[in-house]
Parts: sequence; C-alpha cells; structure tokens
Amino acid sequence: MNKLVFFLGPAGAGKTTLAKAVASRSKTAFFDMDILLRPAANLIMTMHGLDPSDRDSAEYKRLCRDLGYRITMDAALDNISLSADAFVVGPFTKETADPEWISSELSRIGRSLLDVEVKVVMVELANEDLYRQRIMGRQSHLDQWKLEHWEKFRASLSSRSISWPLPVSNVITIDNSNPNIEETTRTVQDFIYGVKLQ
Repeated sequence: MNKLVFFLGPAGAGKTTLAKAVASRSKTAFFDMDILLRPAANLIMTMHGLDPSDRDSAEYKRLCRDLGYRITMDAALDNISLSADAFVVGPFTKETADPEWISSELSRIGRSLLDVEVKVVMVELANEDLYRQRIMGRQSHLDQWKLEHWEKFRASLSSRSISWPLPVSNVITIDNSNPNIEETTRTVQDFIYGVKLQ
C-alpha cells in the first residue's frame, strides 16, 4: 500500500525543511504547494496590479489559493496512481476541516482510504516568539505581509485538529522547536515507515 503523507502547519514551523529531510532519505516524491504555485501566482498577482510576493492577503487567497491546492494535489495524486509514495507540504487549513475532502481527492484517481495509507505530520513550534524568529530569520520577501500584519497573521499559529477519518495512529504532532533536525527527522521517518531508514 503506497503512502500519501501531508506535512502541515503554520508558516515558519519548518514543515518544508522537515519533509525534505525525510524525503531525501526515503527518495519519496515531494510536492510543496508554495514551489508549485509560485510561477502562476507571480503572474496572476502581477496581472491584477498586486504585489507578486504577497502570499497572505485576502486578494491572494481569492485569486490563487484554490489553484495552488489543485496544482499540488493533481501532481501528488498522479504519483499515487503510479503506486509511488508522495509527500505533500502546505497549510491545508480549510481542507483538513472537511471530513470528506481526502476521500474526495483520492476518488479522483479511483482510490480510497482502503488502498492508500494517508498520514499527517502536523508541524508546530513551542511558542509565538519562535515563529517570529524563524520567519524573520529566513529573510524571504514572501514573508513581508506576515511581519507587517503580525496581529492578523498570528491567528494562523494556533493548534488545530484533523477532521479526516484517519486512525489516531496516522496523525502525529511534531514540536519542531528543537534545532536538531536529525533527531526530529528520525522521529518522523519512524512514524511514516515504522522502520529506520539509512
């Protein structure tokens, strides 16, 4: 049974870094929504006279958000249909609140939760200050809106639950505050595969 693993969490939690670390060991296909959407988002925002580096405003969400998720899931599902494993990275806030979303996505390729093992790695940090430090530290122009509108953005940092009908054992919450990425990577790969990878 192949695996579809979601790395979820707020901006700055380190979900992309963690997913890449595990994927590099397992040689798993890796799909980051930010990377896949970026060329289209830059063009769409520019065409509408908006800041192409904006990834957080209401205008961005109206014009680009759903497209990003569609592009990402189409690519991941194409790999799942080939019986390959896939790691998917993104917030997926609205999607994880819909109990039927994951089954609906799998049905696009004639699959279900009975023949694809779906797991969720929820990546978090211990406190708000760490999020701010990490976001400031990566010095990305894509984070400008977050830092300028911190009071709005901070609402996205709260913990959330997954409404998909998955076994409790298929969801793990990772406190990624530890700067030792090796230790955290081992924990996540053991959760995903149940065996230690080289």
